[in-house]
Amino acid sequence: MSRASVRLIAIASTLALLAVEAIAPPGAHAVPPLPAASATAATTSKTAALGGVRSVVRDARTGAPVPRACAALVPVDLVALTSVMLDEEQSGRHAGCTDEQGNLSVDGVTPGRYRLLVRPSDTARHGSQWVGRHGGTGERERAQVIRVRGGAVTRAPEVRLDPPGTIVGVVTDAATGQPIRGASVLVVPFLPHPKYGENGVLTDEQGRYTMTGLGPYHWPLQFAATGRAIQWSGGVANRLQARPVRVRSDRTVTADQALTAGTVVSGVVLVDELATYAQVVAFNTVTGDLVGVADAGSPYMLRLLPGQRVKLRCDCSYRLPEWHRDAAGFDAATPVRVGRAPVVVDFDLG
Repeated sequence: MSRASVRLIAIASTLALLAVEAIAPPGAHAVPPLPAASATAATTSKTAALGGVRSVVRDARTGAPVPRACAALVPVDLVALTSVMLDEEQSGRHAGCTDEQGNLSVDGVTPGRYRLLVRPSDTARHGSQWVGRHGGTGERERAQVIRVRGGAVTRAPEVRLDPPGTIVGVVTDAATGQPIRGASVLVVPFLPHPKYGENGVLTDEQGRYTMTGLGPYHWPLQFAATGRAIQWSGGVANRLQARPVRVRSDRTVTADQALTAGTVVSGVVLVDELATYAQVVAFNTVTGDLVGVADAGSPYMLRLLPGQRVKLRCDCSYRLPEWHRDAAGFDAATPVRVGRAPVVVDFDLG
């Protein structure tokens, strides 16, 4: 079972029942109220403001229910999407897994718009997918938008999992042609913890990787390696411009990638007390995808692929994160244009 699936199971166990939503179909109905005897007025009010969704996950070929498939509700809103913290991928905070009958129940979800990413536990039989209106897809923007409303449960599209395919490839340094060891290959961006390392599939000493358990769709891949700029398949900064890899059921396709060093974005962080795992994180302004992370020493140094605008967040103190320039959140942050020339962005948290 993948680390991502284990994380989804952990979230599901920690959070009670979690929920998904679909764009207001006519069958929406009220969430059953919590027992009044065991809840304070404040708790009852908070619970009533949350929503829930139901779906069922089946085998696309046989129609049989698929147990232990885990689903994440990935926010459409970029403010929520960029709230990712250390050792988290950008898959949101609401998730759940199917029961033995393939039923998916996710409750306690903050109202809003989401896309559903489903990962099966048995990746030899079923592939992951973003859930579309009429089937799976490998592209986030093509997934069905699911709207969660407070106090209501909505039926999400039925999920039908297709047989998986495999991607193999070699990751190299664009300047030298040498293989890169320890590069990460992902379908969902991840904010690594400095102590615990990377997520996703890692390349070996020859720069080779093997990614299994993907549904037969077009998948953009993200590549990350120490000393190089994070980039998407095709060597681009923006996922919407990536060259997706066509995965086919029960077959193996090849996707090699050469990584460039990118443009240096650096600066100093002025703070009374630097947090233990202080980091400066960069997000693409268009997609909200994480595209760079660096330890926040003095100075810090990011390497970013040119040709994009980013918003920078400093997780540097024991207070709330601060966005450039002196902003409290993604929406209010000042975009930074990344070209060929080095860029300097300082943070004053005093």
